[in-house]
Amino acid sequence: MRVVLADDQAWLRSAIRLLLEQLSDVETVGEATDVQHLRRLSTDARPDLVLLDWELPGMQLSGQQRSLLHDLRQQHPQLQIIVMSGRPESSQTALAAGANAFVSKAEPPEQLLAALQKAQQSINMA
Repeated sequence: MRVVLADDQAWLRSAIRLLLEQLSDVETVGEATDVQHLRRLSTDARPDLVLLDWELPGMQLSGQQRSLLHDLRQQHPQLQIIVMSGRPESSQTALAAGANAFVSKAEPPEQLLAALQKAQQSINMA
């Protein structure tokens, strides 16, 4: 599974990268710090999964998140998107916008691992 990390916090990307390195069949193919960088990476790296910070720079305007998810899916219809946020109340909005899963950054790493496993199963079934 080819993964792009999209978060502007270097320490969080580093922690997630370390977690991903422990998983078999998972390769981090890029890291984005803003929406423009994510758009370029999604075209160039052709990931199977995007781990997306819901507050990624470039998505401050209302509706930007929904538009980004729509655009990513237009490019890659089978793309899995896991939204991460420090605001658990964003869960319903993220899922309604088209995310496959939502993980609060305050939750233990096991929650992210469970979401990754579910995404990997969906990718393998496609």
